[in-house]
Amino acid sequence: MMKNLTLEHIAAACHGTYYGSEEKKSQCIEAVTTDSRKVERGCLFVPIVGARADGHKFIDQVMKQGALATLSERPLGEVDFPYIQVESSLQAVKDLAAYYLEQLQIPVVGITGSVGKTSTKETIASVLAQKYRVLKTDANFNNELGLSLTVFRLREEDEMAVLEMGIDDFGQMHRLAKIARPETAVITNIGWCHLENLKTRDGILQAKTEIFDHLRENGHIIINGDDDKLSTVGTVHGIKPVHFGLDEKNEYYADEIESQGFRGISCRIHTPQGSFSALIPIPGRHMVYNALAGTAVGCTYGLTLEQIKQGIETLQSVSGRFHIIETGKYTVVDDCYNANPVSMKASLDVLKEAKGRKVAVLGDMGELGTDEAALHAEVGTHAGTCGIDALYCAGPLCEHLAKAAKEADSKLEVRHFADRESLMAELPKLLQDGDQILVKASHFMEYGKIVEMLETAQKL
Repeated sequence: MMKNLTLEHIAAACHGTYYGSEEKKSQCIEAVTTDSRKVERGCLFVPIVGARADGHKFIDQVMKQGALATLSERPLGEVDFPYIQVESSLQAVKDLAAYYLEQLQIPVVGITGSVGKTSTKETIASVLAQKYRVLKTDANFNNELGLSLTVFRLREEDEMAVLEMGIDDFGQMHRLAKIARPETAVITNIGWCHLENLKTRDGILQAKTEIFDHLRENGHIIINGDDDKLSTVGTVHGIKPVHFGLDEKNEYYADEIESQGFRGISCRIHTPQGSFSALIPIPGRHMVYNALAGTAVGCTYGLTLEQIKQGIETLQSVSGRFHIIETGKYTVVDDCYNANPVSMKASLDVLKEAKGRKVAVLGDMGELGTDEAALHAEVGTHAGTCGIDALYCAGPLCEHLAKAAKEADSKLEVRHFADRESLMAELPKLLQDGDQILVKASHFMEYGKIVEMLETAQKL
């Protein structure tokens, strides 16, 4: 049962008009869904008008499947089920999520930043779960609709919500913050993503810091103090930011950082309450930042250092994000959920720690704006100087990457292919048993297909 979500309350929260029997008005919904295939008994169906499909055409079907009521953007005439007519289903779902979250009154940790939102969310949730019942954003449900649907999964027994908030234009974060009303805002960094809309890193800073617009009274701001842009953020609404990073001027900082190859990375974390050593079980220097953010949030919500350490050390990697697969023939690092210059270089740095022949299988990075060629070349230079053994890449932009890698190290084995299909056709011939392989590209390149191919490869 969802707290206070009667059809009457829903109509008021959505600024809609209720049509149906008086007796059903006081009934509570059990769930909210926008997907006609996931209709549960007693749920509210929200028909979204998308580019490819209009959810309204499924209304009759979902009501027969046992939904309690539906929203609709148009009159439905004489029907034998209750519905709420609204101006916009999408706006209604956002208004309803904000109303529902208000009913629950639980602390919300909102996470944003250019790189590392998901891995930071996972780390923070893993830490908080040592003391609280935590609900976190699923997969990358981090836009306005995804955030709302995550909120609807909360129940009264949940004690904390950890919500990822992603944007690509001005104003979006403001709208996300209005839904989530975070008690704690965490910002990971200000990178180069979405430059087409946000133009500059100062633009990105401005857009990300909209998260403060709806920060709860007496809330918390936790930011990366090593980031040149974030370090300029001063007191907001009377709330003084807390900083994490590698520099010891931050309230939460780390030293004694040592790569443990694909086993992860170890470090000592310093806090105002004392310090502890931890093995972060996912490789990559960037994971130290995630662990620090998790530590700062853990201390904010009263966890002991022992509980925080436990939360960090039991962290699980998410499929597509530095997920290590042992196939018997190769060790494959599936990191093909997404890519940008910062994360691409970080992943190459982890690869160089591997034991065996180190192979990078890379693809084009999207959404980099007018500097895309130069940013690919920059990653190529890094690939040529970081100590890997072979680079195989595909896509028109990766031509710049391959060229720069070859210029940086003429002895490095470099092959460039026009597209993913051509690369996949040749790859089995290029690889050797025992290879340590990093697979990384932006999502649109569909490099998950390469991972699937490598997973099924048998040892000869």
